[in-house]
Amino acid sequence: MPLLWIFAAAAAAALLLPLVVFLAAFYSPYRLRTGDDCIPSGEQYRAGRGVMLSLIREMEALPFEEIRITAFDGVSLRARYYHLRDGAPVQIQMHGYRGAAVRDFCGGNRLARELGMNTLAVDQRAHGKSGGRLITFGARERCDCQSWARYVFLRFGPDTPLYLAGVSMGAATVLMAAGLELPGTVRGIIADSPYSTAEAIIRKVIGGLHLPAGPLTAVVRFAARLFGGFSLRDADALAAVASAQIPILLIHGEDDRFVPCDMSREIAAACAGPHTLVTFPGAGHGLSYIADPGRYKSAVEEFIAH
Repeated sequence: MPLLWIFAAAAAAALLLPLVVFLAAFYSPYRLRTGDDCIPSGEQYRAGRGVMLSLIREMEALPFEEIRITAFDGVSLRARYYHLRDGAPVQIQMHGYRGAAVRDFCGGNRLARELGMNTLAVDQRAHGKSGGRLITFGARERCDCQSWARYVFLRFGPDTPLYLAGVSMGAATVLMAAGLELPGTVRGIIADSPYSTAEAIIRKVIGGLHLPAGPLTAVVRFAARLFGGFSLRDADALAAVASAQIPILLIHGEDDRFVPCDMSREIAAACAGPHTLVTFPGAGHGLSYIADPGRYKSAVEEFIAH
């Protein structure tokens, strides 16, 4: 009998670490979701905080239509649709990990409007008003992006150009969606600060904590499969762009201390189709627009023109 208790205790201990990892990395209950004006701490965000708050207030003051669709797995997804003019191109905007649509696209949404686009600012699953409680680093979110693209196509028709845009995890998500079947109206993808694969960014974060990255990444992978029912290896932007022909604009801050700029360089090297990489010296994670809005706008304008 004591031996059975020992085995039971060992089994419980073996499952405890994956469970803790799962809750920390993937679980997102409503009460812990990021607000629109919740700007990350740290010196890189401190300098642009005032500008970001001003842009957030500007975007929050705009009229919008709340849109709801159902994901492939039954999760209710929400988005804000900002209408500029009839017949304009539509840009779908996907925010980052534990981020918010208004915060992460406060600059990108203004830029899209300046370029004459209607915009669809999406609450990713397990964020904002969307349903679901699991963040899957793009494994399921890429299919959500595909669903939003189909929604735009069906609503606005085959004559409306469509662009996919994302920041951080949202950038990786739109790149992963490029490997799926998308409407022919998708003209391009704008990916700001994307990671190459979910496992690569998890390994980098663990290493930054001075923990054994290899073994703990394996634990995270196991936790995702055991408790979340998904594979992190499905969240692979490199594999997606290697088979995609949609034009891609990659944007990355050279002083990104969360997602290394080299990840965008790696993605650019893997692209099978037309692509452009623009980096911003001194810019932190997702802060290239804040650092140099004029150059950022020029890069996006040139990409769209071509």
